[in-house]
Amino acid sequence: MYQGLLEHLTTAVVVLDARLQVIWLNPSAEDLMGLSLARVRGTRLESLEDDGGRLARALADQHPYTQREATLVLANGEHSIVDYTATPLSDSELLLELACRDRLVRISREEALIARQEMVKVLTRGLAHEVKNPLGGIRGAAQLLERDLPDEGLKEFTRIIVEEADRLRDLVDRMLGPNRPVAQQPLNVHEVTERVRRLLLAETDRVTLSRNYDPSLPPIMGDAAQLIQAVLNVSRNAVQALEENDIAEPRVTLRTRARRQFTLGAERHRLVCEVAVIDNGPGIPESLLESLFYPMISGRPEGSGLGLSIAQSILHQHQGLIECDSRPGHTEFRLLIPLDGLSDNDHGRFDQGESDD
Repeated sequence: MYQGLLEHLTTAVVVLDARLQVIWLNPSAEDLMGLSLARVRGTRLESLEDDGGRLARALADQHPYTQREATLVLANGEHSIVDYTATPLSDSELLLELACRDRLVRISREEALIARQEMVKVLTRGLAHEVKNPLGGIRGAAQLLERDLPDEGLKEFTRIIVEEADRLRDLVDRMLGPNRPVAQQPLNVHEVTERVRRLLLAETDRVTLSRNYDPSLPPIMGDAAQLIQAVLNVSRNAVQALEENDIAEPRVTLRTRARRQFTLGAERHRLVCEVAVIDNGPGIPESLLESLFYPMISGRPEGSGLGLSIAQSILHQHQGLIECDSRPGHTEFRLLIPLDGLSDNDHGRFDQGESDD
């Protein structure tokens, strides 16, 4: 009797039997999980994170409960964050109401990321101003001193002062990221990834570089040189992490996808281009994940800590951002760029969409 009403709800509803096997779900639940009722009927809902067998206890005790931000594994292997309420209907039926929290969690996480990045940008620009002013004075004084020194041997020391002042100035400029405006023009994202792939192939023969492209991606609006730099910085980090660790069959994959109805920060976009850089390395320590995109932060002894910060700055100039998920054996950086505002004529197919997988 209740099924006719529940089928029209936008809330995902799943009904389990006494053995916690699926006996029914409504269309909203099918959409959420990416599976039809015919596929899941009679199976246990193993994909839903169940903390200590609470579902079984709720049915046995006939007592409902609510779980916040549980993990649901979707049919395509991706994870979704859901809130769910378990309500016993009888001794042998348990009703689950699931509400997807992905968008709210993403908004909260990305707003925090953007806020931190803006704070770092303000602090970095203030630091750059304070450093570059005295550097200019030191450089000028060294040049004046060099002209008055009679001994050529002493002039070598003033040249060192000038060179080191220039090096520090360049370092500060790199901390600030790109200093020229984005040249917005339509470009094929696969031209960017293929350029990066060719550069990496010239640098390493120890790491397998594979690609998994979506050939239907429309062009993106952006600066090709800057986007190449951003993807290269992220990809080179992945290659170096693999080369510095004893990884069996080290591999970096460049993957492109279109994401529809996607939230970046607090803004919902109809279409977003995703360029993912995936490696099978040791993963990033959890202590570094929160500060990964700050300048001068690096998990490598030889790293400058500027590559990811510059890449994030470039994506911000394109109204996008970079996300990272990491665990041992799988680290994934996703470069996300909005595709809003392109005309229908720009949404063509490309013949460079190849896959090695």
